[in-house]
Amino acid sequence: MSERTTLVVPTLGRQSLDGLLRALADQTSPVTAPVVLVDDRHRPEEPLDPATYGLDVQVVVAGGGGPARARNLGWRRAATPWVSFLDDDVLPPTDWWERLQADLDTAEATSGAVGSQARIVVPLPRGRRPTDWERGTAGLETARWITADMTYLRSTLVAVGGFDERFPRAFREDADIALRLGGERDRILEGRRRTTHPVRPADDWASLRQQAGNADDVLMRRVHGRDWHRRAGAQVGRRPRHLATVAAGVLGLAGLLGRRRRLAGLAALGWLVGTGELAWARIAPGPRDRDEVRRMLLTSAALPWVATWHLLRGTVQHRHAGPWRGIPDLVLLDRDGTVVHDVPYNGDPAKVRLVDGAGDAVSRLRAAGVRVGLVTNQSGVARGLLGVEDVEAVNARVAELLGPFDTVQVCPHADGDGCRCRKPAPGMVVSACGELGVPASRTVVVGDIGSDVEAAAAAGAVGILVPTPRTRHEEVRAAPRTARSISGAVDMLLGGRW
Repeated sequence: MSERTTLVVPTLGRQSLDGLLRALADQTSPVTAPVVLVDDRHRPEEPLDPATYGLDVQVVVAGGGGPARARNLGWRRAATPWVSFLDDDVLPPTDWWERLQADLDTAEATSGAVGSQARIVVPLPRGRRPTDWERGTAGLETARWITADMTYLRSTLVAVGGFDERFPRAFREDADIALRLGGERDRILEGRRRTTHPVRPADDWASLRQQAGNADDVLMRRVHGRDWHRRAGAQVGRRPRHLATVAAGVLGLAGLLGRRRRLAGLAALGWLVGTGELAWARIAPGPRDRDEVRRMLLTSAALPWVATWHLLRGTVQHRHAGPWRGIPDLVLLDRDGTVVHDVPYNGDPAKVRLVDGAGDAVSRLRAAGVRVGLVTNQSGVARGLLGVEDVEAVNARVAELLGPFDTVQVCPHADGDGCRCRKPAPGMVVSACGELGVPASRTVVVGDIGSDVEAAAAAGAVGILVPTPRTRHEEVRAAPRTARSISGAVDMLLGGRW
């Protein structure tokens, strides 16, 4: 039986990964799905040897960018209908794989279902109250759409462009994609499988670093509107109180500098009350031991300021944010004039020379998980100037220089043949999308003349014109998107500007 899902694990730098892989290797029913480990460290060290676990593992190096980018790189490597995301610090029980198969059966039998979520269990210490950090982690048990153990239909990830990479940390990117996939309309099912999420160690300042999520909340509001908290089932938190505490502190400082002692005193009292209330709200439910009290007093004094700073930072950073488009799933490149220098009716592989930057541009697309194809008009065949074997030999040389293409589409007809494949007709673009199972709406055609852009539009894809000296001025004026070079076109694509 062909596999239904691919397991994708973002991040590769923590010790907990060993526990996850051992848990997968110890399943009562062997895990047969491919496992994609995405190393998202900026400077990867010696990688873990996945061969020791007896799993079908592929390691992908992301080079940083956060878990959203790592997940995107992972699911783009998948060739299965479903993609199952696991965080590297979870521990699936021994029957997890069997229960996942049952959950997939249920999802496939449910009309409109796009995902299946596990039930997350966070073990807390016995014999004492949990700390503030432990209580925060325990919130995963009731949070909606947590990607610590989440399976999505791959085709729906393609349709929405995957995870929004503007979320640089593991916070809110799960709620964002769930809302874009219709999670609030019960399209994401709660499965029967359970997964343990232990509380990982944290230092004294972990709660302050978490306040960076306030910037992500601004992005959520820009993309999903003011009521996104309600729709996502997320807590508003203490942001209004933090703002009031900071305002009191600023007013007190202003009063002190302006020698208005009464104002400074009242404002300082307000700041002290706000800070004390926050500290007690965090201390009271916990163990109240010396270390926890010390930690809460120190961080509570700084927390409203840090939270407000990140809120302001997010307001500036995301002031123009729109819906996430992501990177395309497929890029189709014209051959002559776009990736290789144009030699009219060339049938000699020895004359093939890459355009400057073409090799690096194609490598960058592949590294991002984008499929790459070639679409080329070759009317020299119909005119008797070339043989089919000559075209194939030149294409083979291009593939030798740029790497193998996911699809190669050739039109051998002349202008007057009335075919549906010769650009500007959409035939080759439609054929490439059908062959790879990619929607035209997630496809981009990059070429050097107007017919390339027109073929893209006729197929429902996006066209980018990279003008050369043979490109007519009217073609440049008519093109909805242009780039100065193939490298510039790839910059646009990888930046989501297409």
